[in-house]
Amino acid sequence: MRGTTMVQEVAIVGAGLAGVCMAIRLKQSGIDSFTIFEKSDDVGGVWRDNTYPGAACDLVSHLYSYSFAPYAWTHNYARQPSIHRYITDCADRFDVRARIEFKTEITSARFDRRLGLWRLRTGEGDVHLARTLITAVGQLNRPRIPELSGQEEFLGTSFHSARWDHAHDLTGKSVAVIGNGCSAVQFIPEIASRAGRLTVFQRSPKWIIPKWDREISPVMRQVFDRFPIAQKINRVNWFLMAETIAYSPIHRGLFGHALTAVARHHLRRQVSDQELRAKLTPDYTFGCNRMILSNDYYPALCRDNVSLVTDGIERITRSGVLTGSGTHHEADTIIYATGFHTTRFLSPMHITGLNGDLHARWIEGASAHLGITVPGFPNLFLLYGPNTSTTHNSVVYMLESQVNYVLRCLGLLGGAGTIEVAESALAQYDQELESRLGRTVWSEGCSSWYKTDSGRVTALWPLRASSYRRATRRPDPAHFVISP
Repeated sequence: MRGTTMVQEVAIVGAGLAGVCMAIRLKQSGIDSFTIFEKSDDVGGVWRDNTYPGAACDLVSHLYSYSFAPYAWTHNYARQPSIHRYITDCADRFDVRARIEFKTEITSARFDRRLGLWRLRTGEGDVHLARTLITAVGQLNRPRIPELSGQEEFLGTSFHSARWDHAHDLTGKSVAVIGNGCSAVQFIPEIASRAGRLTVFQRSPKWIIPKWDREISPVMRQVFDRFPIAQKINRVNWFLMAETIAYSPIHRGLFGHALTAVARHHLRRQVSDQELRAKLTPDYTFGCNRMILSNDYYPALCRDNVSLVTDGIERITRSGVLTGSGTHHEADTIIYATGFHTTRFLSPMHITGLNGDLHARWIEGASAHLGITVPGFPNLFLLYGPNTSTTHNSVVYMLESQVNYVLRCLGLLGGAGTIEVAESALAQYDQELESRLGRTVWSEGCSSWYKTDSGRVTALWPLRASSYRRATRRPDPAHFVISP
């Protein structure tokens, strides 16, 4: 152990959208004793890390900002540099950057029962003490590369899309892309024209609908700037559309059927080759997997230098990819667009409470009351925890709901002591949650990043975002054990 710092009221782990929001709201509520610990050298989280060509948000930009900090977005769907700049601007504008300890990774946290404090240990061996620990590490921060035989034999260049190798020029290269999720759909059109040959390995097709993406005109941006109410009205309109049209597929509603028809028409209009179209047609219900928006993915697959492979991968060779059918696909570059470890919440950080390790408790799947609190872990609050993501609306809206809930829990606590959710409260919440999840389209057989290997949905909230806001509006003291 190198050293121990003085006690902070609050320690926040992670300086992405969630951590920066939590820090801002702590300051606004009068809590000034806090530190954000960030393992990287900059704020931004997923929007700092994902710099692949074409990286952008698939939610309209006016919903992808804090309610208290509107932004002059230039496009309906914000690009990665704009979102990263927004988070950076907020950290500076609200003066929380000075509270961030960059290049400081928290590897473990243990609750000290005697002192009533959390002991946070860094990768360098330093120890930090805090009365309250708030994790804001997100679900999309650890890239997942599948274990394929022969990977170590490959003589070319390989990388994950979330760790894009910008020094590697793809011009004229034979490129293999493994995966066809949201990231792949965004960067494949960007690299298809440069690659000499591009081979896309698809495990299962995705439902894709057109993306109504256009530049927000300078005139409209001036209107939003001069009349903030106009931007608020625009935001409310998009929110209501998300809560109705985009929400509908989750429960197999009317708009879900309409969006299925839109997706089928989009595929027929952009892909004339019937064999390719068949490969790109999902055999599962719309919404069971992540809905993707794109205008240029299908045209990219129709290029003469692009091919789509649906055979399973047998192994990686020294010079490419061998599929189960025995076909070898030459490649000098492999890009893994294979997503993230989304169900291993808080890994690889080890968190130990009153009764043991959090990951041991979560061995069959992560669970937290409202996705925020866990019994046996006093003064611990999770942001973007289990079942708090959403497929139809803004995760920023969900994060603000959680941040406000945490502030009110701290208000219940007062200046000292501990607060933890009761086992009975979590048990009742889990029972209701599982019942609601069972009635969603996600309970069907398609694979997705929403689920554990056993099929349990641990990522998503099964109701409207507005219902989560109501559920987190104020903590019920009866749900908690509060000790002086």
